[in-house]
Amino acid sequence: MKYLTLTLRQPRETRHPMQNFIADSESVEREELLAWNLLHGEDVEYVLFYVEGEVEPYREVVSGVESVASFTLVPIDEESFYAYIRQVTREADRRFRTAFADRHLLVIPPIEYTGEGHMRFTVVGESADLQALLDDFPEGITATVEEVGDYDRRHGTVAGALTDRQFEAASVAAELGYYEVPKAATLADVAARLDCAESTASNLLRKAEAKVMGRVVDE
Repeated sequence: MKYLTLTLRQPRETRHPMQNFIADSESVEREELLAWNLLHGEDVEYVLFYVEGEVEPYREVVSGVESVASFTLVPIDEESFYAYIRQVTREADRRFRTAFADRHLLVIPPIEYTGEGHMRFTVVGESADLQALLDDFPEGITATVEEVGDYDRRHGTVAGALTDRQFEAASVAAELGYYEVPKAATLADVAARLDCAESTASNLLRKAEAKVMGRVVDE
């Protein structure tokens, strides 16, 4: 089973109005689609978003979106909130989703919408289906592959940028107690378990730590 992490760029005219709002507004930094439910046989969908930004400007805009039938905004703190939305499926969204139809593919949430108007998400499936997906996006949509590899649920969220060897090194270090305070294992212990030189183990751990902490800060 393979995975792709993609960044999609859509023409402005086909984006959801809220995507354009996020791209244009300084009041909302980013939005993540956490969960969704499409009613079979009906053009109605229920979606849950996590939003970083100001709730009132978001409320003002979403209340005027024609496809949105109802919504509830729940503040988390002064800088973030949840948006639960019931909306009618737009034709542009239906065309986009046809690229996933009849293929053994699964989109792994969250789907991230950024201030640049881009969409970023991870999709899992067989290699042939993933390649077909890239070939069949509607005209005007461009896809950039950010990450690709064998899918491993352990590599989710903040660990997603690690190579297999970096992930192995970090896992061994954690198992042996290298990150405990005080340390229960030395770098030499980690290197011995990995069957490599101490300098190699140190390099693997430093790169893994840099990637993980960089993603934590970004998120």
